[in-house]
Amino acid sequence: MGSEGVTMKQVFDSAAATAVVSKLRGNFSAGKTRSYEWRVAQLNSMFKMLDEREPDIVAALRDDLSKPELEASIYEVGVLKGSIRLALKELKRWMAPEKAKTKMNTFPSSAEIVSEPLGVVLIISAWNYPFLLSLDPMVGAIAAGNAVVLKPSEIAPASSSLLAKLVREYMDSSSIRVVEGAVAETSALLEQNWDKIFYTGNGRVARIVMAAAAKHLTPVVLELGGKSPVVVDSGINLQVATRRIIMGKWACNNGQACISPDYVITTKDYAPKLVDSLKCELEKFYGINPMESKDLSCIVNSNHFIRLSKMLDDDKVSGKIVHGGERDKTNLRIAPTILLDVPQDSLIMSEEIFGPLLPILTVDKIEDSFDIINSGTKPLAAYMFTNNKKLREQFVTMVSAGGLVVNDTTLHLAVSTLPFGGVQESGMGSYHGKFSFDAFSHKKAVLYRSLAADSALRYPPYTQSKLRLMKILMSGSIIAIIRALLGFPRA
Repeated sequence: MGSEGVTMKQVFDSAAATAVVSKLRGNFSAGKTRSYEWRVAQLNSMFKMLDEREPDIVAALRDDLSKPELEASIYEVGVLKGSIRLALKELKRWMAPEKAKTKMNTFPSSAEIVSEPLGVVLIISAWNYPFLLSLDPMVGAIAAGNAVVLKPSEIAPASSSLLAKLVREYMDSSSIRVVEGAVAETSALLEQNWDKIFYTGNGRVARIVMAAAAKHLTPVVLELGGKSPVVVDSGINLQVATRRIIMGKWACNNGQACISPDYVITTKDYAPKLVDSLKCELEKFYGINPMESKDLSCIVNSNHFIRLSKMLDDDKVSGKIVHGGERDKTNLRIAPTILLDVPQDSLIMSEEIFGPLLPILTVDKIEDSFDIINSGTKPLAAYMFTNNKKLREQFVTMVSAGGLVVNDTTLHLAVSTLPFGGVQESGMGSYHGKFSFDAFSHKKAVLYRSLAADSALRYPPYTQSKLRLMKILMSGSIIAIIRALLGFPRA
C-alpha cells in the first residue's frame, strides 16, 4: 500500500485539501476504485487491520475514554468485522444490476437499475465510538466503489492518531485518506466539492456541514442524536427490563452514545418499583462504589464534565437525585445517576444528555407518555417495555423516531437488515448493511430499446386518432390496447 497521509503535524489548509481531493478524484476518474477486485482487496485489508491491531485499538480507546476492553473489542472491533464480512459476502449481489419492469408504452424494451459509485466522499466521524463511526461508513463507501477522505474527531486524539496510522499502513492511500485536525482542518475540507458528505455528530455542527454542502449542492447523510425515550409499562419482567435499560444506558460508553436511553417515562405508581430495581441491578453490575468500577467509561473531557455537572446543579433537579450523583472532576468520572420526577422545563430535559444521567418522568397513565415524546423533536431511537399488544401497536403507530425497539434498547443497531438513521432533528439518510452500500451509490436508471420496430404514433403530425391511441396506451389496460389494435371502438 502507499505511504502517503496527512497528519496534524502538517499544515492542512484549503490548498492542501484541494490537492488531496484533486488527487483522489483523478484516481477515481481513472476507474481505480470501481472494480470488484479493488473493493474486495480494501475490505479484506480493513479486516486484517482490525484483526492484527485490535490490542492497539483497545489501548487507544482506553486512553481516550477509559472504555472497557469488552466494549472496545465487541462494540467497536467486533461490530466492524461483522459489517465487513457481510459486505464481502453480499458485494457481488449488491453490485449486480437490478431488473426493472417496463410498460406497454415502451414495448419492446427492458430496464435495469445500475448502482454506480458517487465519486469522492467525505466522512466526518464522532469521538464516542471513534473506530466504529469512522470505519463503518467507510465499509459502505468502499463497497460502493468510492474514493474516501476520513476526518476523525480530535476529541478522541489517541484514536484519531491510530486511525491515520493504520489506514496509511493497511489501505490504498491513493484512494483512501485520513485527515486529522480540528475546526480549521474540518473547515478546509468542507470548502471542497464532494460527491457526498457523511457526518456523525451533533445538530449544531450538522447545520454547518449542511450549509457548506449546499454551496456545491452536495448530498449529505447526517447521523445525529436526540432525546431517546424509554417507556416502561407495568406488568412486565422488571428485572430483565431494568438490566436492558442499564445495558443501553451505562454499558454503552457510560451514556455517551447517540442511541443511549436519554430519559424514562413510567406511571407514578410504578416509578418506585422501577427505581428500586435500577438501584439493585446497578449495584450488581458496578458495585457499591461505581466510581471505582473498571467497567464504566469516563467522561470524554472537562468540557463535557462541566456540561453534565450543570445539568445536575440546576435548581429544578438538584433535589431530584435518588441514586448516584457522585462526581470526580480530576478523573472525569460521574457515577450512574437516577433522577425522579424531573420537570420537563429543566435543563436536563432541554438537550440530549449524552452521559450517565437518567431522569425519570412520571405520568398518570402510560398512554400519556406518547404526548410527552411527541411534544419534543423526533429522537434517533425510542424504546418501550410492555406485554400489552394494543399499547405496543400504539407505540409503533404514534411515536416517530429513527428506530423503535420493543422490550430492549439499542439492539436495532446490530440488525444489518434494518436501516439505521434519524428523522428531522435526529438526522437524515441511513446506513448499515446494504443501506450503507446504497448511501454511497447512485441508482442509475437504464432503459434498453430495439431499433428493429418503430411506431409513428408518437411523432408529429399529431391527430385525434393518435391522441386516442396514446391515451389507451398510457392507461396500461391490456384489453383496451388489444381492442384498439384490432380496430374495435373504445368501450
